[in-house]
Amino acid sequence: MAEADNVQQGARRRGPLEGVRVIDIASFLAGPIGAMFLADFGADVIKIERPDTGDESRYWGNARNGIGLYYKVLNRNKRSVTADLRTPLGVEIVKRLVKTADILIENFRPGTLERWGLGWDVLSAINPALVMVRITGFGQTGPNAPRPGFGTLAEAYSGFAYINGTPELPPILPGFGLADSTAGLTGAYLAMVALKGREVNGGRGQYIDLALYEPLFTLLGPQAVDFDQLGLVQERNGSYHSFTSPRNCYRSRDGKYVAIAGASQSTFERMCVALGVPDLPADPRFKDNRLRVVNNRVLDPILAKAVENFTLDELMEKFIACEAAAAPVNNIAQIFEEPHFKARGNVVTVEDEELGGPVRFQNVVGKLSETPGEVRHAGPRLGSSNREILIEELGFSEAELGEASKPKPGSRTAAS
Repeated sequence: MAEADNVQQGARRRGPLEGVRVIDIASFLAGPIGAMFLADFGADVIKIERPDTGDESRYWGNARNGIGLYYKVLNRNKRSVTADLRTPLGVEIVKRLVKTADILIENFRPGTLERWGLGWDVLSAINPALVMVRITGFGQTGPNAPRPGFGTLAEAYSGFAYINGTPELPPILPGFGLADSTAGLTGAYLAMVALKGREVNGGRGQYIDLALYEPLFTLLGPQAVDFDQLGLVQERNGSYHSFTSPRNCYRSRDGKYVAIAGASQSTFERMCVALGVPDLPADPRFKDNRLRVVNNRVLDPILAKAVENFTLDELMEKFIACEAAAAPVNNIAQIFEEPHFKARGNVVTVEDEELGGPVRFQNVVGKLSETPGEVRHAGPRLGSSNREILIEELGFSEAELGEASKPKPGSRTAAS
């Protein structure tokens, strides 16, 4: 019985996507982060990178000892193989990999893979069960399809930037790759939908056409239906909300910030007790949420003044005692010290050979009770799986590969 239990426990530790092979030929952010979500839950993700430079994300943002830090996060749990898709050898490498792949993720401009001889028609003929995720700025169809597209453009084009900021200032772009990240997450979700579709529809794969701006456009809330039915165009309004009040970030006595929300009447009343203004809900201007939205410009300064009477720690103590809704506006240094983040395991630590020690970053999103995901290692060294995959698995010889799959002397990767 004990032995059976051990077998069962061992089975539970297997990733739910074990046996799913993903070929990641994408670059930068959207495609690789989608593949990352799949790798987190056990998919075998083989990342194809150019021999001379590797993925451009190796040179994005901050670096330590010449090693790009964000690359380590985006490409965790993956294996790295080098191949130049602009060459016959690189094309052949992808074709051989596709024979055993379940998913291929790419984010080249429409027509690029077709020009290289790696279009959907070619790859699906090699492997009819293949699911191909195609993430581009504007999608594979439509008048804007040929245009180059990046996350910044998608954040503007989708309608997000227009509503982000304050009325007196220009639109504000997000401080991180919002469009790329949401597209990557959506791409991973759609890949799993397509795998299920393959299962229920006779084993045939399909391709997924996803534009960077589309997930953001969907997530922007009731904008489209409000415009269609009421002719309303949402404008920039800071942290004020069109259907919730109060809602804002307020400065405490010690110069820190707290976010407060009080959409329901009971939540608003508890908030007012915590802030020492218990009579405020009796004001006829604030007696329900709709009236508070109308009179938000009057209510907000009252709450801001009340918040300033307390330090952030005092505020949180009072809000927790009153079961009112509030949260500190954390920076990353505060997050690393926050007990709840620690208890939830939201930051993971792994050893990394290139960085010469431990590295910490965000852990797997979501906690499956039976088959949890895990971070097994950070983003790999460029070409670290070349021999294992190209020679031992795919059957290329040393002579065939020659220097084509190695970083060229003097390249950025070789120099680093």
